[in-house]
Amino acid sequence: MTAPLILVSDCDLPGTVIEDTLRRAGLRAERAASGSLDDIAAAGPSAEGLVVQWAQITGEVMDRMPNLRIISRVGIGYDMVDVEAATARGIAVANTPSYCIEEVAAHTIAMIMAEARGLAAYDRAVRAGTWRAVDAHPLAVRPSTTTVSVLGFGRIGSIVARGCRALGFRVLVADPYASAAAVREAGCDLVEIPDAVAWADILTLHVPLTDTTRHLIDADALATMKQGAVIVNTCRGPLIDEDALADSLRGGRLGGAALDVFAGEPLAGDSPLRGLDQVLLTPHAAWYSPEALADLPVHAAENIIRHLAGESAPIINPAFADAR
Repeated sequence: MTAPLILVSDCDLPGTVIEDTLRRAGLRAERAASGSLDDIAAAGPSAEGLVVQWAQITGEVMDRMPNLRIISRVGIGYDMVDVEAATARGIAVANTPSYCIEEVAAHTIAMIMAEARGLAAYDRAVRAGTWRAVDAHPLAVRPSTTTVSVLGFGRIGSIVARGCRALGFRVLVADPYASAAAVREAGCDLVEIPDAVAWADILTLHVPLTDTTRHLIDADALATMKQGAVIVNTCRGPLIDEDALADSLRGGRLGGAALDVFAGEPLAGDSPLRGLDQVLLTPHAAWYSPEALADLPVHAAENIIRHLAGESAPIINPAFADAR
């Protein structure tokens, strides 16, 4: 019997780890010429599995791959896959939720502390010849008098919340799916999203990007925030309306932002965020460590291997089975 074919639509990670892992498991593996609809469809009409990083996998792509059983995302977010369309067609969708938990949590806390202590502004001032401890901007806070609001209490958000609590911050958590007991056990307070936003001195985002959460932080939400508050985003760029964020920073409402993710990546050269000293920018790097880089493609391939073998995998749309 011919082994199932697995197609890799696109991947910008070095090497052929995905294909090698699949082949070692006895599966066939090929890579599309590009991540375009036509190239994916041309390469994979008989494919039973699809590994995707950035290509947009729509219902049209799925319809041109009639044997498809599972889509595995190289990464945690899965907004490039039409999950509703996959579910309706009986196709499982998996992501790689555990490959960089420690890295993203550490990067987030580093950004929180950089903002909380005004490190970027201090650095600029010293390089410019100014030696004044009282000129930190936007903040130089005492943790015990500062509120960090964490939107999302999943794998990463819960670590960030506990880490900030350990550093002495008051921590609010907003997550409609979080256990109140688990939040209390972490020493945090469970509140509604609008209250978390309004009461935050530092707001950090850890929710998936969906139609509901896109522009969760928009002009209206920003208008409710404290004067001088800070936003940290290491999750998904489109959670924030970047134009509204830039306006709020320029107008002095917000004190700063620390951003690792953006609506369009790489960040456009003419983005207003580039010209604002109050913004700390990193290049979608929160996930990175040598260990995470090694784990990511293996995890994406193993999702396919486990699912086709009837074993457990991190499926985000368990209702797919109802359509089969």
